[in-house]
Amino acid sequence: MTYRCNARCTMCNRYKAPSKAEEEISIETIKKLPRMYFTNITGGEPFIRTDLKELVRELYRKSDRIVISTNGFFTDRIIDLCKEFPQIGIRISIEGLERTNNEIRGLDNGYQRGYTTLRKLREMGMKDVGFGMTVQDRNASDLVPLYEISNELGMEFATASLHNSFYFVETKNIIKDRPVVAKNFENLVNRLLASNSPKKWFRAYFNHGLINYIYAQKRLLPCDMSFDTFFIDPYGDVMPCNGTKDKEVMGNLTRQTWEELWNSPQADEIRKKVRCCNRNCWMIGSVSPAMHKYILRVIPWVISHKAKSLLGMKYSMYELDICRKYRDGKVSKEELDKCSTCDINAVVSDGLSQDT
Repeated sequence: MTYRCNARCTMCNRYKAPSKAEEEISIETIKKLPRMYFTNITGGEPFIRTDLKELVRELYRKSDRIVISTNGFFTDRIIDLCKEFPQIGIRISIEGLERTNNEIRGLDNGYQRGYTTLRKLREMGMKDVGFGMTVQDRNASDLVPLYEISNELGMEFATASLHNSFYFVETKNIIKDRPVVAKNFENLVNRLLASNSPKKWFRAYFNHGLINYIYAQKRLLPCDMSFDTFFIDPYGDVMPCNGTKDKEVMGNLTRQTWEELWNSPQADEIRKKVRCCNRNCWMIGSVSPAMHKYILRVIPWVISHKAKSLLGMKYSMYELDICRKYRDGKVSKEELDKCSTCDINAVVSDGLSQDT
């Protein structure tokens, strides 16, 4: 919805290349969107837009389910929107316990503001609310404690790890101590598998995939972005996703109809690039639809690991061949670093449209 942001996150420089309010996607453009089964509203910080409620109202004509990713700072605006849309999902980004979160997100009192917003939403009776955490070296030890807080509050808990792309205006993100970060994910996977929630068992698989991603390996599931899923930026540019190094534009919905854009030769060229993409992103936006689409690949892992959990057996990250090779010195840190998307010398684009 916007590239404006009030946070100053250490792993994201989007705030350095904000959009202008007058350039941002309008209701007229949203009306051109196709029917969608799920929509995630993100930013920047979505609630910077004072017309967000009107945009959500229009999107509910297009989508059955909507989730907004936010830093939770604008409590009053969030509560006001949720009063009209109590069925909406809210994911508040919290990067660890209080001190860690505030250091990473660059927001004074950011943890308390986000936590207070979540608590007030629960008091309102909101059901689809929760935390979102981007795990890295400096907050990995807070992963399980933050999950436990969300679990006690009966909230959702979404995870990610560091990525580099035009969207984040960043190329230098990298996990430095992979085994330590992976060990914290391993602990989370075991807690998820020990729960009585089938939804959490599938989240265990997602976090298993994050360990695989941290070790810079090929995705566990195919990526079909641009075929049945897409990303649209504040300027109306439609792309496969927000994980590419540079913008890979299929078309612009402000200037085209959806049918013209989606069926254009330009869109087909982008789909060819997707089929050859080697970035191996493991973000929920691309993985969730893949888990649904390739469910028969996921279910055996979920069933076998839940069964092992019931027998008192623990999940281990060393089930992944790459983890064993790294532990045994068969693969070096330098080799894995070269496989990652981190590029210290790269000059990343700022995600702006050519005519802005």
